[in-house]
Amino acid sequence: MKLTNESEKGLEKQNVFQKLTRPKSLKEATTHYCGGCGHGIIHRLVAEVLDELNLREKTIGTAPVGCAVLLYDYFNLDIIECSHGRPPAVATAMKRLRPSNILFTYQGDGDLAAIGTTETIHTANRGENITVIFINNAIYGMTGGQMAPTTMLEQKTTTTPFGRKKETEGYPLKVCELLSVLDGPTYIERVAVNSPQNVIKAKAAIKKAFQYQSENKGFTFVEILSMCPTNWKVSPTDSLKYVDKMMEDFPLGVFKDRK
Repeated sequence: MKLTNESEKGLEKQNVFQKLTRPKSLKEATTHYCGGCGHGIIHRLVAEVLDELNLREKTIGTAPVGCAVLLYDYFNLDIIECSHGRPPAVATAMKRLRPSNILFTYQGDGDLAAIGTTETIHTANRGENITVIFINNAIYGMTGGQMAPTTMLEQKTTTTPFGRKKETEGYPLKVCELLSVLDGPTYIERVAVNSPQNVIKAKAAIKKAFQYQSENKGFTFVEILSMCPTNWKVSPTDSLKYVDKMMEDFPLGVFKDRK
């Protein structure tokens, strides 16, 4: 049946309303994140995916130490607060105890790629059936803008005021590339949230990761390049361009997909 113009307009309004409505997987809360930070965008993407896959009632998230330490204030589902760097270990235990539940970690570069490197690598290598959401903003956000494992060469931070040097601080750690050589992971992709097109791709990657877990396919990992204008000391608008610069060291794309 062909829709009338009024019917088409009604459907368009309904679609817009659905997009503007807060997902059920998010609480009504005032953000504590800085203006221009990418965490709010990523929270929404994860929540939309859980709603669309009808996974909210069976999902358990693990919160890190870092900017996302208050994850439980935003997500309308069970969240476990973990010691610094330990979300993969906690998620592994919960998944083994409750295999019918969906488990995900939400971690920054300091939590996942510094103090939590061991948990990250061995959880991936074992192929644990969990999903890891890795937020890479190339700096320590919560503690004052120090150099992180993912800080780029020549990037200035409070602990590298003249820029990161390979001779003294080494190279930035590329986690997707590192994990992709392991046999355990099923799906690894790096995305970004600095443009509408990249946000759409980021949501697709997050959705695939949760779908794979729900199908018991094993360890899934999504790295998301995100903005941190406060600690980069740039405007929110310029921080979007800064993410483009990050892509020179952290190229976007799928690094593993065993389907």
